[in-house]
Amino acid sequence: MENLPKKVRSKKLNTRVDLTAMVSVSFLLIIFFMVTIELAKPKVMELGLPERYWDDEWNGVIICGVDYHRITTILLDDNDKIVTYSGLLFDPLENPKNVSYGKNGIRKELVNKIKQVQDYTGDYRKNIIVIIKPSKKSNYGNLVDILDEMKITGINTYAIVNDFTPEETKLLALK
Repeated sequence: MENLPKKVRSKKLNTRVDLTAMVSVSFLLIIFFMVTIELAKPKVMELGLPERYWDDEWNGVIICGVDYHRITTILLDDNDKIVTYSGLLFDPLENPKNVSYGKNGIRKELVNKIKQVQDYTGDYRKNIIVIIKPSKKSNYGNLVDILDEMKITGINTYAIVNDFTPEETKLLALK
């Protein structure tokens, strides 16, 4: 029994798992899910639907779904020319007129029209609805100037339209 080999005992190693990478992955997953949940939330957009306007004078015709007293149209032409009118062209609230750019021109005109609409409706929250119609002869700078005036005067409801009626084309040619 002397020549028997000795039993080799294996050393038991201390098993230790490095969790540093797992912690990093966990934080990345937490951040990922927080961001995706935030992006998945529905965003609310204010929807401005037109009011119903019933006019007994025109036998109850609903015009554009909007009170035409609130509509102002701005026609842009070459050489910094602006023609503006309120209401509808076939029945304007006031005659179309030429105005200039700047605080004593179009800005003053828009502020006056806002006040007229608020006096007419009796609601200080109501504003005018502006239709901007740049002609093919007008330049991009004039359109930017008018959009600046919309921001300065606080007009949030406006549209840029490139369809001119024949009457509007004649109006630009006359003045």
